[in-house]
This record gives sequence, C-alpha cells and structure tokens, in this order.
Amino acid sequence: MDSQWLEWLVVAVLVVSVPGAIWDLISSRASTQREGVQSWLQLAWLGVLIGVLGLAVLRNWLDFSAALLVATLITGAVLAAEHLVFRREDKPMFLDSIMHDGGAPPIPVMEPAWLDLGRSFFWVIFVVFFVRSFLVEPFKIPSGSMIPTLKIGDFILVNKYAYGLRMPVTNRTMIDVSSPQRGDVMVFRYPRDPSTNFIKRVVGLPGDVIAYSRKQLTINGQPVVMSPAAPASPDARVEFPNMEWENEQLGEHLHTIQINPNHPSLELGQVTEFPNREACRYNSEGVTCTVPPGNYFMMGDNRDSSFDSRYWGFVPDRNIVGRAFLVWWNFGELSRIGRSIP
Repeated sequence: MDSQWLEWLVVAVLVVSVPGAIWDLISSRASTQREGVQSWLQLAWLGVLIGVLGLAVLRNWLDFSAALLVATLITGAVLAAEHLVFRREDKPMFLDSIMHDGGAPPIPVMEPAWLDLGRSFFWVIFVVFFVRSFLVEPFKIPSGSMIPTLKIGDFILVNKYAYGLRMPVTNRTMIDVSSPQRGDVMVFRYPRDPSTNFIKRVVGLPGDVIAYSRKQLTINGQPVVMSPAAPASPDARVEFPNMEWENEQLGEHLHTIQINPNHPSLELGQVTEFPNREACRYNSEGVTCTVPPGNYFMMGDNRDSSFDSRYWGFVPDRNIVGRAFLVWWNFGELSRIGRSIP
C-alpha cells in the first residue's frame, strides 16, 4: 500500500476514534454502563493509540522501535495507575454500583474505557516489544542487492542478541556477546539515514584492508578464492542473461555471488562523502579501504547491483541491528520458506 494512502487511513482512524475517547473522558459513568458502548469506547482508545503512533512513524517522527516503546510505556502507565490509584480501598473513585433512593436495586457502573487500555493491551505490546528488541525481529527484503542469497519479497528473521543485547531505540550495547564475523549477513542502520535499515554481507572487520578490483575481492592482501557456481534457479539465466555466478568463502560462510562481467567493478560517479573517507583509495578499476576501529565494510552478494560500503563507507558498531538467519516467508515463492541464510 502506498504510504500516502496508509497515512490517510491512519488519519481516518483518528477522526473516528478521537470523539469516542473525548466522550469517555467527559461523560458520566452511568451513561457508559451498557456493554456495547463500553466496547466501542475501548476500541476508540485503541484507535487513538494506533493512530497517533502510526502517524508518527509514517511522518518519520519516530521509528517503529520507538513507537513500540512509547506504546509500552503508555499502556504500562495506565495499568499501573489502575492498580495504584483507582483500585485503592481508601479512594473508591469508581464504584461497583450506584444505589437509588428508596433502596432500589443497584445499577452497575463501569470504569472509564481508557483504564481497560492498559489491562487489555499492555502485556501483548510488552511481549512484542521485548521479543522484537532483544530476541528476533522480522524484516522484508525490498531490493535485489543480496540476490541470489535473498530475493525481493523475502521475509526474514534477524537475531537481535547475536552481537550483544542493545538498548532499544538508542541501540547502545548493554551486554557484549560477540562481534560480527566475516561473511555474516547483517542488518544495520544506514549511516547516512539511520531511520532506514540495510542488509549486506560483512566483508571487512576492523583493521582489515579490503580491495575490490576487476571483480576480485581481496582481504589483507589475500584474494578470496572463487569457483564457478550454478545459477540460483532454473529461471535465473532468463531473468539475468548477462550474469555469472561464483561460490565465495568468507570465514565460515560459503555462499553464491552474482556478477556482471560487462559492468565496471565500481561506478566512481556514485561514490559519496563519508566519515573516514581518507581510509579509502579509489581509481577507475576499483577501491581499496582500511577499515577503521569499531567499523565494518559491507557488500551485497549481487555485486554489480549493490549500493554498499564501496560507495557510502563504513558501518559503525552503534548502527548494528542483528544477524539475518532465516527466510520465513515469501508470497511469490513458497519453496523459499524455512531456508537458512548462508
């Protein structure tokens, strides 16, 4: 769905939901006692929460992780308020019933619907936030820069603790577990726009001297051995008629790369300015870089259709998101479901 239409949908949800939330705040408890009305008001508060945070994400005021954190804090605060304030025995703000004059039977009075926001949704949102922040996070592959390893439309899972437990939103390391290894497929925040996630393969570690020239990758003076590989699929030669495929070993990872022998190893006109650019030397045949401390050199497996460290520089440790390890869905190619990522 186009982002503009999605934004209009979020605005529509807000327009529908806000009046209900306002009515819940200003109306008497007796006027909202009917179960149908109460359910509608609960949906209204949920719509307000989703609408406000959804609009913030679409407008890039918050990223999705920050939005989840805000939702967790809001619903947690509501849940805490219910237990610590509104449920106190010495302060019965919301009675279970109202006695009519003359001893008539009590009329049940329900609590404000916004209190149910925390009770109903906090634990769901908290579990999603915890799993997504510290265990695994799903991503969708939007481009072909990692073909043939990953295809457009692949839904993948990323291990969030492989490189250490990190603070949500700030991404600062809390507990150091391990460091990225050469050959890992890693998701990271694009250095030029941290709100955008990229996925590439780790080629260079801190201190490595990386050279890529005439389609040959060299690490610390040693050419990476390649051997001819079969096309990734029977249709690959039709879809990519000018391509060649090579098996490449980086660390423990044996994987297939895709190259176009008729394409230059580097398009100098696309090289940008970036921190530590002085650590790289460019010429018409390629690039040689010394990876600074605390940084990594990333390349796509689709070598001639990948906008990577050759063009925009190094990935600092603080930008790491996690290690990709599994394709869990692809609507157009169900046979890819369950594939591990080499």
